[in-house]
Amino acid sequence: MQPIVLKIHKLLIKKHKTLAVAESSTGGLLSKLLTDIPGSSKYFTLAVVTYSNRAKKTILKIPSSFIAKYGAVSYETAQRMSKAIRRLAKTDFGIGITGIAGPGGGSTRKPKGTVFIAIESKNNKICQKFKFSGGRGAVRRKAALKALELLRVLI
Repeated sequence: MQPIVLKIHKLLIKKHKTLAVAESSTGGLLSKLLTDIPGSSKYFTLAVVTYSNRAKKTILKIPSSFIAKYGAVSYETAQRMSKAIRRLAKTDFGIGITGIAGPGGGSTRKPKGTVFIAIESKNNKICQKFKFSGGRGAVRRKAALKALELLRVLI
């Protein structure tokens, strides 16, 4: 287990805060990391894997026109994901992750390894773009762990 996972676990419990996540490119890996620790039900409320644009539209209520304008892999979509999941679950924090894990699917503008991570709370939000190296599994793992590092900043 990565130290950041346990650190987040302890912080959320200590501060009585709750968390929900909307994952795309990480495919549920962030949720798995969090729920591997006994007692995570004290703060971990809901997770959705909105892998397709249709799922983003249906579950998170992100309009198709929004995704067409900004792209499924963008700051804007990651922010909408974090906001939507926080509101849906009524939690203190919401995390949205969208990206291109590879090996295909990238472009010159958004190459494989491009990931946007957004975290929102009632009074704060953060969204950052990353370019992770490695294969599909490495990109997904790096994105999930980076999301926890960003969450630590907001807690």
